[in-house]
Amino acid sequence: MKRFQSIVVLSLLMMSSWAVAAPQTPTPPVSYKTDVTPIIHDYCLSCHEPGGKGFEKSGLDMRTYASLMKGTKFGAIVKPGDSFTSILIQVVEGRVHASIKMPYGMSGGLAKDKIGVLKKWVDQGAKDN
Repeated sequence: MKRFQSIVVLSLLMMSSWAVAAPQTPTPPVSYKTDVTPIIHDYCLSCHEPGGKGFEKSGLDMRTYASLMKGTKFGAIVKPGDSFTSILIQVVEGRVHASIKMPYGMSGGLAKDKIGVLKKWVDQGAKDN
């Protein structure tokens, strides 16, 4: 019986050491200037700058980091560190009423990989980097 217990204990120790030994790959930082700005430029800026329909309706100016972080006339749209509750992510994922899903009028919506970049940027603190 002692031999069986020793084998069980040894097996458990080996399995736990394998789990600890598995390296974690850190998520590379997302750059506002390199990764986020091109998405905003290509999919958001035509409406969300002074004179654009989105700006006129919401007050959201997406020309600069500061104006994006300021948000709309209704409040902030980015909550650094929390992509789930950030309005920016909710509207591009379509977790809002269809009338405010963004980019407005874009069939199929924003590509998942681009949404992923925005989510990572917000989750990493929405830095001006």
